[in-house]
Parts: sequence; C-alpha cells; structure tokens
Amino acid sequence: MTETLDRPPVRPRSTGTRRRPSVDIRLLGLTGVLVLLCLIGFITNPDTFLTQDNLSIMLRLAAAIGVVSVGMTFVIIAGGIDLSVGSIVALASVWMTTVATQSYGPVVMVLCALAVGVGCGLVNGLLISYGKVVPFIMTLAMMASAKGLAERISDRRTQVVTETGFTDLFRGSFLGIPVLVWLLALVFAVGWIVLNRTTFGRRTFAIGGNAEAARLSGIDVKRHTALVYGISGLCCGIAAIMVVSRTTSGASTNGLFYELDAIAAVVIGGTLLSGGRGSLFGTLIGVLIFTVLNSIFTQNNLDTDIQNIAKGAIIVVAVLLQNTARQRKNKDKGASPPPAVGQEPPLDPATGTSGSKP
Repeated sequence: MTETLDRPPVRPRSTGTRRRPSVDIRLLGLTGVLVLLCLIGFITNPDTFLTQDNLSIMLRLAAAIGVVSVGMTFVIIAGGIDLSVGSIVALASVWMTTVATQSYGPVVMVLCALAVGVGCGLVNGLLISYGKVVPFIMTLAMMASAKGLAERISDRRTQVVTETGFTDLFRGSFLGIPVLVWLLALVFAVGWIVLNRTTFGRRTFAIGGNAEAARLSGIDVKRHTALVYGISGLCCGIAAIMVVSRTTSGASTNGLFYELDAIAAVVIGGTLLSGGRGSLFGTLIGVLIFTVLNSIFTQNNLDTDIQNIAKGAIIVVAVLLQNTARQRKNKDKGASPPPAVGQEPPLDPATGTSGSKP
C-alpha cells in the first residue's frame, strides 16, 4: 500500500506537454494576422507602405506604446489593471522638459522621467496592495491626478526641448535602425527574461492565477503587487523619454489613449484579463498589429474616430474569443475544481487513492 501511495504522479506532466502546442498555434495565428494586414497595406498603397521611410515611422510609433505594453503585460498577468499609463507618460514628459530640468543636462532629464514613472507606479501599487483600493479605482484616480498635475506644471503649454544632447542621442540610429527601436528591443528582452526565467516572473503568474494560494505558499503578495505596478511606472517613464525624443517637446496631451492601446495589444496578444496567463511575444505582435492597422487607416485618409471604433471592436472580439477558448478547454479537460482548504482531495483514478499518505 505504501508503494502505491508514494508512486510519482504522471498526469500533470502529460497535461503540461499538451498545452505547449496551443501557445505556439496562438502566436502563429497572430503572426498570420500581422502578415495579412501588411499585405492589405501593400495592396492599398503599393508605392508608400513598404518603403523604408514608412517602416521607420511605424517602428518609431510602435516603440513607445510597445514599452508601455510590456509593463501592462506584467500588471494584467498579476491580475490587475492600469488605466493611468497615458497620464503618467504625460506627467513624466512634462516634468523632464521643464526649463529647470533641462538646465541640468540630458542625464538628469532621463533620470527625472524614470523617477516620476516609478514614483507614480509605486503609489498605485502601495495603495492597491496595502490600502486595499480596487485597481480600477486607484489607477483611474491616478489617471486624473497625473493628468491634472501635468497640466498644472506645463500651464497647458507645449514645452520645447532645447537640450541638443538629448535629441542627438535618442533621435539617432545605430546600424541603420532607430535608437528608439533598439530601446524597445532592450526593454522587451529584459521583460521577457524577468517574466519567464526568474522567480519574480513565476510569482507574478502565481498571483494572477490565485492570489490566496500564492499567499499560502509563502509569497508576499502585497509587496510583489506593489513592485509589479512599479515596473509599469518604470515603463511609462521610458516611454515618456521616447515620446519626448520623437516630438522634441513635452505636453500634457502626450500619452493620450495609451491605456486603450496598451490594453488592446495585451489582450490581442493572448494575455487573460483575469490574470495568470500571458505572453510578451503575443503583446509585441499585438502592438505591431495595431501599428500597421493605424498606418493603413492613415494612408487611406480614414478618420481617427473610425480607428478608435475598430480598436474597441477588436478588444471585444479578443475577449470573447478568450472566453470561448477557455470554456472549450475546461469542457475538454473535464477537471473538477480544486478542493477547499481542509477538504480531502479527490480520488486518483490511476491508483484509486487520494494521493495523500496515511
């Protein structure tokens, strides 16, 4: 009887191997959508769409929202939401372009943007985790507060960058690729390593999957949640640097609708809004899909309101597809929910026992 009870389980390993192809198929489908949109863009505008100038413009535009989406992926995987990313980008861009900040040089400008972003993100995280404020309400309040502070500092005026060292650094190219694209690649690579190859990333998935189970397993859920929002704020600070370098100005209107674009890219990339599952590769493809879509709309002289309607519709369709896929997966799996704390686990059909030692 002891040998039967101590027999190592085999079913979890087989279940894990069955899940890998679904992830690859999802990313392959997203890549197919991206290629299809590129073909549509080329067919509708064969003379301009695939030119070097247009590709460079699309990559530069995708850089800032791509960095914000990396931070948003961490937040949503952890089971949260951040509606304040656009306003934080605006506040960081305004603060780093004041006359006083620019007088200290480009290094202080960069550090100022990063400090503002991390500070706002930590305020969100601390009040959500320790103050027990609902993430939707807290980030909504931060969105309004950061926007108002940005308008207060700038007096609702555009602040032009006069520091040539800053513009020369971030508006240049390396190996023919814009510096902003290299910065996006660096943020994405670091984010992927942290999310998939570190304990921090595994804890992020665990908290998003079941925060109470993560707490019972010894994870400091409150501290980790605060750090996740700090990462989102850091990404907003980096995005602010990108926006300022691209527009050579700081304004309270920077980062407008970035929260919509970031959430849309993350959801399109396959990250569950309920948390516990997600992919940075999918997020990156989602960013590129919306960037190509915006380019097609712009080159065909379509109004921005049509673009926003299309984004909203895509988000709804993506969420519906996620719910359908999850329901189908649960139906095919046929697994019963885990037992409550203090309740005996179900019998193992392979051994006829509960799997717990006498």
